[in-house]
Amino acid sequence: MIKLVTSILLLFPFVIFGQTENFWVKKNDFGGLKRERAISFSIGDFGYVGTGVDTGEVVLNDLWQYDASNDSWMQKANLPGTVRRDAVGFSIGSKGYVGTGIDSSESVGAFILKDFWEYDPQTNTWLQKADFPGAGGLGIYFSTGFSIDSKGYICCGKMGPSLYSKELWEYKPNLDQWTQRSNFPGGVRYQLASFTIENNAYVGLGATQDVYKKDFWKYNPGSNQWSAIPDLPGSNRGEACSFTIGDFGYICLGSDGGLLSDLWAYNPEVNQWSIRAPYGGSERKNAVSFVVNNKAYVGTGKGYSGKKASMQEYTPQTVLDFDDLSSKTLTIYPNPASSIFTIVSEDPLVEKFELYTTDGRKVKEIISNSLQKQSINCTDLNPGIYILVALDNSKSVVKTKHVILL
Repeated sequence: MIKLVTSILLLFPFVIFGQTENFWVKKNDFGGLKRERAISFSIGDFGYVGTGVDTGEVVLNDLWQYDASNDSWMQKANLPGTVRRDAVGFSIGSKGYVGTGIDSSESVGAFILKDFWEYDPQTNTWLQKADFPGAGGLGIYFSTGFSIDSKGYICCGKMGPSLYSKELWEYKPNLDQWTQRSNFPGGVRYQLASFTIENNAYVGLGATQDVYKKDFWKYNPGSNQWSAIPDLPGSNRGEACSFTIGDFGYICLGSDGGLLSDLWAYNPEVNQWSIRAPYGGSERKNAVSFVVNNKAYVGTGKGYSGKKASMQEYTPQTVLDFDDLSSKTLTIYPNPASSIFTIVSEDPLVEKFELYTTDGRKVKEIISNSLQKQSINCTDLNPGIYILVALDNSKSVVKTKHVILL
């Protein structure tokens, strides 16, 4: 039995939830209208969200500033260019950059955009920069954008019905100049996600002809070379959020045909993904994300009940090895189990338990009863390793444990 359990554990070297951090907190709703398909970026102590599509399917060109110190929103100068959705936004130094996209909620008859703009928060003004030259100079939308070492990048995207790009373009703000770089190796793609860690970018997910992907690739701008990293362990998806905190990149939310709420972290040091606390709000796609003072802010987007304005703040955790094996307030027995296991919880804050597969798929939700012991029947589940997550009433993670079913 010991040899069997050890072998199973070695197959799944995931780092799991921390105990004192790794939680979501609801913040004030986005100051603009409910929307999806907006852009976002952060500069210093402020986050910025703008453009997108509201509940009336009106496409927008506004910009809003978020002050994390007092959880407040303030409207800033509108983007002077045309209204747009599915544009790119990122920051380089003390300036924000927004460009490309499409000017209508419907793609038929819409104009695909190539204009590119610089925002100065000190003067609250916009300055038009050199147009994006990729996609034959005809414009693009559904791309992903990021910045590294004082340069900006736009990767892949959609050029029209069944027309997609695999191009990568680099923007140098000091020269106001675009240069084509090595193509994305995953092929043509749109609705991607990207994040940067130190001087490398990580790009992946998205769709080709509405087939969702889960591959991820590392881009080194110094060598202009791409290399594969492990696929995201969760569902294939597009329209996800991404952000970086410290030395970890994160993927959250998105669509795999349905809507998702899971959160994954990538550690480049060990080249490994790990699951984190699920999003504090409802499932959604086409949301925005930005980071201020080592906390992520994720919100807006489209859920099952329509477009959203809600925002959640994520606090990351100190990485732990595996789960909290020393915890005396959450016990599982027998473990491994053949069909039924019992949860013993001595923590009064626990409101419910969620059972996940190691690729982030929730398979059971158990409301905590007033008793310390609960027996869980798992005869409907396949043998393997599962992750039991104990949550309080704010959906913050209290404890986690691995469960092995034989």
